[in-house]
Amino acid sequence: MTIVSVQGVMRDYTQGEHTVRALRGVDLTVESGEFMALMGPSGSGKTTLLNLIGGLDVPTSGTISVEDTELSALSPGVLSDLRRDRIGFVFQAYNLVPVLTAVENTEMVLLLQGADPDERRARALETLASVGLEGLENRRPNELSGGQQQRVAVARAIAGRPALVLADEPTANLDSQTSAELIELMSRLNAEQGVTFVFATHDPRVMEAAKRVVWMEDGQIKEDKTK
Repeated sequence: MTIVSVQGVMRDYTQGEHTVRALRGVDLTVESGEFMALMGPSGSGKTTLLNLIGGLDVPTSGTISVEDTELSALSPGVLSDLRRDRIGFVFQAYNLVPVLTAVENTEMVLLLQGADPDERRARALETLASVGLEGLENRRPNELSGGQQQRVAVARAIAGRPALVLADEPTANLDSQTSAELIELMSRLNAEQGVTFVFATHDPRVMEAAKRVVWMEDGQIKEDKTK
């Protein structure tokens, strides 16, 4: 099943008097259950593409569909609902709420989805256990290591059972051992739970673990390899 369809997408930005073309006619599909890495040098367009797929930005031209729904056809409210229910995000900077505990951070999407409080707490605890944080549920972000905080971010991303998880440089702030553990965790979630992951990353370890690697340069896809 195709989860994401990107067709002829261009994205231009204005910098002073100049126009910068960040994406140049990109075509890409993502199938359910994929573990895909968007690779390439800084400025290649991989984060721009990830943001467009997640509905955080809009293309200058071309179309992007998630689960056969074209994003540009949606009102801001409906687009927000689609992001809440169908897309999980993992960011380089974790983006956890500092005053909330690990379980409360994980519950956030479920709260927005209107889940029953008891079900919300049970699912959040179950998800935290699945990412190896059982026993740390009541710690706030400043009481957790960087790797543990990123695991909370992953738990928050998958707790709402999205169709797709988009991860932007998720290992960038972690040491090599913690990065390896996080990649192994996400690979396991992909294999055991069928979670679809798309990464924008420089990390060669993510490239090694990925089942499909899409190499970008100058706003274009230069190579698309499935292992």
